[in-house]
Amino acid sequence: MASLLSWPDVLALLLLLTAMIAIGYAFGTREQTTAGFFLARRELPWWAAGLSFIATEVSAVTLISVPATAYMENWQYAQFFIGSTAARFVIAYLFIPAFYQYDCTTIYEFLKHRFGAATQYTGTIFFFITRLLGSGVRLMVACLAVSILLGWGVLPTILFFTVVSLAYIIYGGIASVVWTGVLQAAVFIVAGLSAIAYLLLHIQGGWSGVMDVAGAAGKLDVWNWGPSLQDPQFAKKFFTDPNIIWIAVLNGFFGSMAAFGTDHELMQRLLTVETRQKSQRTMILTPIGSVFVLGIFLVIGACLYTYYAQNPALSLPAKLDAIFPHFIGHVMPAGLRGLLLAAIVMASIDSPLASLTASFVTDIYKPLIKKEAQDRHYLMISRVCVGVFAVILAGIAYAFSFYQKFLWLAFKIGGVTFGSLLGVFLLGFLSRRRANRANIAAMVTMAVVNAVLLVLSEKKIFPIGWTWLILIGTAGTMGLAVVLAPVLDKEKQ
Repeated sequence: MASLLSWPDVLALLLLLTAMIAIGYAFGTREQTTAGFFLARRELPWWAAGLSFIATEVSAVTLISVPATAYMENWQYAQFFIGSTAARFVIAYLFIPAFYQYDCTTIYEFLKHRFGAATQYTGTIFFFITRLLGSGVRLMVACLAVSILLGWGVLPTILFFTVVSLAYIIYGGIASVVWTGVLQAAVFIVAGLSAIAYLLLHIQGGWSGVMDVAGAAGKLDVWNWGPSLQDPQFAKKFFTDPNIIWIAVLNGFFGSMAAFGTDHELMQRLLTVETRQKSQRTMILTPIGSVFVLGIFLVIGACLYTYYAQNPALSLPAKLDAIFPHFIGHVMPAGLRGLLLAAIVMASIDSPLASLTASFVTDIYKPLIKKEAQDRHYLMISRVCVGVFAVILAGIAYAFSFYQKFLWLAFKIGGVTFGSLLGVFLLGFLSRRRANRANIAAMVTMAVVNAVLLVLSEKKIFPIGWTWLILIGTAGTMGLAVVLAPVLDKEKQ
């Protein structure tokens, strides 16, 4: 497969990648302790942590899959952000104070202080499973797009991403991740706005043309009020359609509370600022940037639908999930094509290696494998772990390269375990119970239940939408833990 890039495109990509690696090297020369490697000594400015949070939340899934979803479906995905915004306020005033109160390096240390080490280990393992699988989807989405533009196979592209990630994270840790996140956020916002400008200039009628063509096809629809009560298929549609507004808002609320509050990948950025108040301010302001970026790429999807509808002779990709990178490679001019490619690459290289390493060393290695070693030993192990997790992530990404509808796949993976994590964290915040074994039994049971429900749903055996999984997992974990505590944790009650 031949490359679709010209030398200005390659130059733009190389310059921005060089800038990322340079940032990693600059911070890497300073981070000589685990406190610096994992938390940047809590010295980072809140606005930098916020931009990095947005860059990580967005990732290549937004840059590629949101335009594809808007192209194939509509804008109803935006309904999730109503609940997501509310969830961020809950995290700011319920989760963050507890993490700062216990001076947590990872958020799973809270579970140790609140319940016991066994609950901490279980939460950490759930994080490893969820983050590795979810990040594997994100990495694969980016590699699919870049492989189209560079003319490479998927596997060489995955290896390229892995090497670049290692080059800057292995030295600078979370400080490198945050500051490169600032650069990433700026690049893909500029790139997204540039893509909209180019599309509108080449669409007959400009934005009015988009309103006419995409609007008539229902591509601009935002609200889905669901079936009427008189509809004989009401129950089936209610439990299987994730875009019904009530379900979307509810899932946005609990899904975001789980994804942002119980996943150390995102919460780690909020722990790098000096005080609880600054961390709360960062979280409360993130919806502004997140909704802005979401709007940019939903608009791109509608513009792409209009452009191809007005130019029916143009070819489409074999997988419509790749409609945006296909457009970038076959239609956009040199220079602008390189900017969009760089945005996709940079939005994906922000990998979970720093958070996975922090959690493994803090929650597993220190307490279970080698206690009371010198800090330089833990720092060396941390850098080794970055490399190990990079290889594991690359393998998972390659395995996922055979799937389609990547946006929903990423959410489905989280649905299996996020409910268990959110349930046990909420028990810690909202109750005074001291159970430990009951928590583990409840978390594992509900993860298995959700995995079975997801498989049955995917095989069309049991009609239930994946959006219900987090709700079921959260309620089930809390309920089971309370019921089982008097039996499994008698001495603590």
